[in-house]
Amino acid sequence: MGNRIDLKAADGHAISAYQAGPAQAPRGLVVVQEIFGVNRHMRHVCDAFAAAGYAVIAPALFDRVERGVELGYGPDDIARGRELRGRLSDQGIIADITAAAEALGPRKRGIVGYCFGGTVAWWGATRTKLFGAAVGWYGGGIAATRAEKPNCPVQLHFSETDASIPLSDVEAIRAAQPSVGIYVYPGAGHGFGCDERASYNPEAAKLAQSRTLEFLAKHLV
Repeated sequence: MGNRIDLKAADGHAISAYQAGPAQAPRGLVVVQEIFGVNRHMRHVCDAFAAAGYAVIAPALFDRVERGVELGYGPDDIARGRELRGRLSDQGIIADITAAAEALGPRKRGIVGYCFGGTVAWWGATRTKLFGAAVGWYGGGIAATRAEKPNCPVQLHFSETDASIPLSDVEAIRAAQPSVGIYVYPGAGHGFGCDERASYNPEAAKLAQSRTLEFLAKHLV
């Protein structure tokens, strides 16, 4: 189990974050939330990485517009999450993941994100030089920024039946970024890694997590 900490971004904005894992871990991870905030599921994701030996920080990105947001997965939650995400600036997002990365200190650092956070993980690779590896799970905004140049190795996970990320987007990313490892999970839908969603696919989630851990271990050395 982790704990809440406070971070301050370079622009002076204060945000909360969930911190987990060994204080002296040689490798650290910034874990980036879905549009549902740093909720129970995201804390469980952090705890799983902590159990694998990582120092983990998940910044509460919605704190820039509303503090303490923790949503569920119903239609109203989705609408609320999208509204909150729409009020964030890209610059503020980058400032906050930078604050989280800096809080991890000089150890080898990676970034992993889910849904909205999957796109942010991609930006962490392309818009900063803070990370030695980046992994994005079903990031819907990656296709629109696929031409950006990553500054570290990147691995991306998508699903075959994702209603919000068509396979044409995935193929466009693959064509623009031939060096990026891209996996598509047959029969899986958006959010397949979240065991609190109807779209949870345990087989795909287990395989994607094993690939994520293997990728991070390879590049964060």
